Amino acid sequence: MPVALKKDPCAPVTNADVGPDLRPVEGSEADEELAALAKALGHPARVQIVRLLVRREACICGDIVDELPLAQSTVSQHLKVLKDAGIVRGEIDGPRVCYCVEPRTLRRLKALVGSL
Repeated sequence: MPVALKKDPCAPVTNADVGPDLRPVEGSEADEELAALAKALGHPARVQIVRLLVRREACICGDIVDELPLAQSTVSQHLKVLKDAGIVRGEIDGPRVCYCVEPRTLRRLKALVGSL
């Protein structure tokens, strides 16, 4: 029986992975979506984490802790907020967790902010 290869959760998203986002950028549903994303990004440390992940394209929690003047537990809490909002994704890799940005969510956030 062939072994299925597991897709790297932080591999770049290709056009085959996503279609155009046709959801409206205005209206009450879009406003709620923007508010939820903005709330998740509402702490400077979380903005720093997202910027770091965008620059590196993939990262593990230890690397993030090395870059920020925060305790590992604090970074983990911020990562949880970002992951719950769909801004980052992560997968357990042995004792580590590999985190990366969710490009579809960042594109959506840009579209929502651009509609203001």
